[in-house]
Amino acid sequence: MSEIRNYTMNFGPQHPAAHGVLRVIMEMDGEVIERCDPHIGLLHRGTEKLAESKPYNQSIGYMDRLDYVSMMCNEHAYVMAIENLLGVTAPIRAQYIRVMFDEITRILNHCMWLGAHGLDIGAMTVFLYCFREREDLMDCYEAVSGARMHATYYRPGGVYRDLPDSMPQYDKSDRFSDAETKQRNEDRSGSLLDFIEAFTERFPAYVDEYETLLSDNRIWKQRTVDIGIVTPERAKALGFTGPMLRGSGIEWDLRKKQPYEVYDQLDFDIPVGTNGDSYDRYLVRVEEMRQSNRIIKQCIEWLRNNPGPVMLDDHKLAPPSREDMKGDMESLIHHFKLFTEGYCVPAGEVYTAIEHPKGEFGIYLISDGANKPYRVKIRAPGYPHLAALNEMSKGHMLADMVAIIGTQDIVFGEIDR
Repeated sequence: MSEIRNYTMNFGPQHPAAHGVLRVIMEMDGEVIERCDPHIGLLHRGTEKLAESKPYNQSIGYMDRLDYVSMMCNEHAYVMAIENLLGVTAPIRAQYIRVMFDEITRILNHCMWLGAHGLDIGAMTVFLYCFREREDLMDCYEAVSGARMHATYYRPGGVYRDLPDSMPQYDKSDRFSDAETKQRNEDRSGSLLDFIEAFTERFPAYVDEYETLLSDNRIWKQRTVDIGIVTPERAKALGFTGPMLRGSGIEWDLRKKQPYEVYDQLDFDIPVGTNGDSYDRYLVRVEEMRQSNRIIKQCIEWLRNNPGPVMLDDHKLAPPSREDMKGDMESLIHHFKLFTEGYCVPAGEVYTAIEHPKGEFGIYLISDGANKPYRVKIRAPGYPHLAALNEMSKGHMLADMVAIIGTQDIVFGEIDR
């Protein structure tokens, strides 16, 4: 018999499956985890303190960089918190645009999660499939904001600009014939809404492909079934939200339970699991992609039929048009004051939460009446999940630690903010 030793080992900080800079110190009994201690503080950017030193409207871009896989959803909570303190409401068209991009972001997040989680535990092909879809949706981000990731598209009072009438097209290249280039540009010949609609038509078949690769794959099930089980009671006690909570069988979704923007006017379902294991959380997220696709379709239909403003007509909050700014002295002053000093927000405090792809993402703001917040506290969805890592991994094998970190869908920008 070979002797089994107890020893302590490091998982990370730079580990291909650690999803960021996470250092986990594990006490092992042979290959079984006895306890683990996650260490964070390796990516600390001081986002909350930075936001307290800048005017409100200059911190929107910082929110993109928290969970850098769910960019616009982070912005949404922050912008809504400012709107709640100011007592303003975005125009209805802007609300539909926000909801549509929230759901596009949810699909982007879940594709990234599924591809990376698959790669972590041995499924190579699904990673390439998921990135094929992410590429199309990144083009939507770029079309509205000019940036593929850190959009800064949502603004207090609406969104930066309306949806564009045309999509960028692929140029001719040596790699593709004229006929192939024409085929690649087929969906890009219309507006952004046409492009997104074409995506929603083909996306359900792509999700079927993911499920064909994984859902009944015996290796996938061996790696995820009964791994990292969390009971409904423990999930609530540990502060789980989002797919981690719904995977344990609790039907809690802020889009239904505390609706914001126009979610109460849209038709969609909340998927829930039964066993609270990694496999159930996988199924919940895959079904969420289908439901997001449903929501996007409803938003497209509404946006086609209802033109209108996408920003409040209040130059204390929203900049005047470039044309006005170049020709009208008062508009120039508004523009200059807005981008140098921002605006003063009435004194008070507010907590605003949204249903982020990873769970409840909340912003707690305290204003003392100045042009920058007195206090910003971010409630990151991944933080309570990471805190449960010891409980979820105790008694599992070393290889299961990779599956458990994967099923939590951890991104370190928001945890170690």
